[in-house]
Amino acid sequence: MKFRSLFMALLSAAFMVGCAEQLPPVETFVEAEDPTPLTAEEQAEWDNVKSGLNGAWATIDSLYSRSIVPQVAPVKTLRLSGWKGERLSAQILLWSKDAADGVRVEVAPLKGDKDEVPTERIQARFVRYTLADKSDAHCLCNRKTDHPAVLVPDMLDSLSHFDMAAQTVRPVWLTVYLPMFMDAGVYKSKITITDNNGDKVRLPFEVEVVEEAIPEPMDWKFHLDLWQHPAAVARAEGLELWSDEHFEAIKRNCRLLQAAGQKVITTTLNKDPWNHQCYDAYEDMIKWTLKKDGTWSYDYTIFDKVIKTMMDVGIYRYINCYSMLPWNYELDYFDEAKGEKVTVKAKPGTPMFEKMWGPFLTDFYRHIDEDLMIASSVNIAADEREPEDMDEAIRVLNKYAPDLHFAMADNKYSFRKYNNVRDVCIALRQPIGQEDFDLRHKTNYITTYYVCCSTHFPNTLTYSQPFEAELLPWLSLAKGFDGMLRWAYNSWPENPQYDSRFAKFASGDTYFIYPYARSSIRFERLIDGIEAYEKAKMLMYDFTVSNRAERLEPLNKVLERMRTTKPQDKEQPWNQILRDAIKALDDISRRNGEN
Repeated sequence: MKFRSLFMALLSAAFMVGCAEQLPPVETFVEAEDPTPLTAEEQAEWDNVKSGLNGAWATIDSLYSRSIVPQVAPVKTLRLSGWKGERLSAQILLWSKDAADGVRVEVAPLKGDKDEVPTERIQARFVRYTLADKSDAHCLCNRKTDHPAVLVPDMLDSLSHFDMAAQTVRPVWLTVYLPMFMDAGVYKSKITITDNNGDKVRLPFEVEVVEEAIPEPMDWKFHLDLWQHPAAVARAEGLELWSDEHFEAIKRNCRLLQAAGQKVITTTLNKDPWNHQCYDAYEDMIKWTLKKDGTWSYDYTIFDKVIKTMMDVGIYRYINCYSMLPWNYELDYFDEAKGEKVTVKAKPGTPMFEKMWGPFLTDFYRHIDEDLMIASSVNIAADEREPEDMDEAIRVLNKYAPDLHFAMADNKYSFRKYNNVRDVCIALRQPIGQEDFDLRHKTNYITTYYVCCSTHFPNTLTYSQPFEAELLPWLSLAKGFDGMLRWAYNSWPENPQYDSRFAKFASGDTYFIYPYARSSIRFERLIDGIEAYEKAKMLMYDFTVSNRAERLEPLNKVLERMRTTKPQDKEQPWNQILRDAIKALDDISRRNGEN
């Protein structure tokens, strides 16, 4: 009797454990259908897939179809290498010819001889698929509406588990956050993936931690400027504009940006500086009022709160204010005498331009200098304006606020004419001479480059190969730039997780991350490249001051190849060039401790 009672108790316990492992259906959005039909051969490949859940390590350099059986070289144990404080990226592919519900990923701690990296510092995220443009050298800023679409993996979701449909592939993105203070050495762990059917995939991996340490992102030298769009956060997350909840959401989304080493806060001076080129218009941060007595007043409440919010996140080097040169030259203000909002066109060179901007600049400088005490961080900014417009803007700025600096995205070489453009960004395809770099470095001015939808390769579009995002900071290093700019961190289309395309822009051109602070493959690879920039800069300095510069030769050879090869030349084996650069950097990292 006692034996029977014990048996029933054990059976009941086993049943309860089994039930606990059966995870409920995932409540999430439904991805788009794959617009590319499978060929007969591709469909037949699924018949050869073994039953149950399949998984393998895969390269982080490729985009994998959701519908095609992946072809991956078997890797028994993945090997990564990094500095203390660095974040490392890896990718797993899962596929199944039958439905696999409740797929979850369990990570064991990374264990070394004396130390370990806890599971809390190892993040596994399911990658989601979105519609994108098919990669094409002609699919740029004037994409045709009938350009063919494809389905690509991009968003890193925050789901604890995932339901896989039959005959589908699901990538999993792995991020390892190495602690700043840990022993150098080799650390070992394994990933275990299970589902409600009881299937298991085990994938071992190890990390070689070298003796070097990378600083915190806020101390990185790389000048990253990704333009933020606060109003898009409110719309995409269903929040009241400028409410407390909205500002908390801005913080949440921009913490990812701070972790990438962002240096610039994006603000506006009047109405939308870009004439509503995004799905969401940029909302006013400063309210202009023409009072009945003919004087002006300016309400900086939202402007101030945006700056405080971003500074609280840890972004504060520059505050770039757009724009004295809005794309349609229009300004809005409230006319007290009329009791209504008025829109005027203040084109540079007309009396209206100085009439509007003169009083504002005087009061604006007083506010940022006396009230906020941040004048040294503020730049009046412009984006790709004509030289004659720039001349007038600089003239008026120097007349009414001579202590203010200017920032500009410049495709006309206008920056060479002025001595107060301390933050200039040129197009990657635009040649710039060493004399320009030397002159600007003498004054500690920033010189970066940008890519946008006019650049097919390299880029960070959703159809771009992932390695392109990591290549961009390497090009900054090779060509002597201080960093890079991209015009849109979160200017989301209507539903980016479903469709990354918007208007005439190539897909993904308008954003890096997704609503509710969800990262992307593109953004993670960009950070990988920025970390490489930081490590290379540190090693170049260390080896030079210690008279060991000859040890930099393998890295310098790859950088010279990057410097002298046009990035637009896709015939070059750019992925291999990047791999060679990473290997050279890893090799000299290990040797820095040697005499």
